[in-house]
Amino acid sequence: MFDPKKFTTPAAKPLPVVLLLDVSSSMSGDKIDNLNKAVKDMLDTFAQEEKMETEILVSVITFGDQVELHVPYTKASQVRWQELHADGMTPMGIALKMAKAMIEDKEIPPSRAYRPTVVLVSDGQPNDSWEKPLEDFISEGRSSKCDRMAMAIGRDADEVVLERFIEGTPHDLFYAENAGQLHEFFQRVTMSVTMRTRSKNPNTVPAPSEIKLDGGSVKSAATGKTTVSSDNDNEGYW
Repeated sequence: MFDPKKFTTPAAKPLPVVLLLDVSSSMSGDKIDNLNKAVKDMLDTFAQEEKMETEILVSVITFGDQVELHVPYTKASQVRWQELHADGMTPMGIALKMAKAMIEDKEIPPSRAYRPTVVLVSDGQPNDSWEKPLEDFISEGRSSKCDRMAMAIGRDADEVVLERFIEGTPHDLFYAENAGQLHEFFQRVTMSVTMRTRSKNPNTVPAPSEIKLDGGSVKSAATGKTTVSSDNDNEGYW
């Protein structure tokens, strides 16, 4: 018997992007203003990349006076960005705990999701117990399988913590001494994610050599490709 309900299009697979953003008082002024602009530009590009097969889900966790889920997992095109404001200390450890708890929940993101990209941005040193939360994040469970990128803003950022966060990934630690470098980092994050959405296998992470910046826009290199793959590359990542 003919049943039209059997002829449905498959739901798009999500590619999650999690931002862990330092909004402590030392981020006030130009730093927080440029961070807001860089994130908004990234969201605009992600929204343009949405397609039938893959959707980019964005979540933002901020840590400063409080650790807050500033944006729960939301399709990039549906995010209504609320400006970040700087205040308080740098409770990075609690932020990592929140991010891990969210990633480990198999409903958010779902098991069929592609490999998430997690981005850590900070300009200072954690003022809480961060060692175990960081070790758990990069060594255990689903969070350990995420692609991880990090940026140090200014000379007071704790490079040891940020370097540890990206250990085992193909990425270098990025540094931002000015607005241009901050925006360049987010352009690189944007290109890394959008290249994955266009790939036959979105679980494969582009190597840094594939990402080129030219005149303020991000371009992918045509040669010298080296990629980092996960297990079960053709399936949902989890």
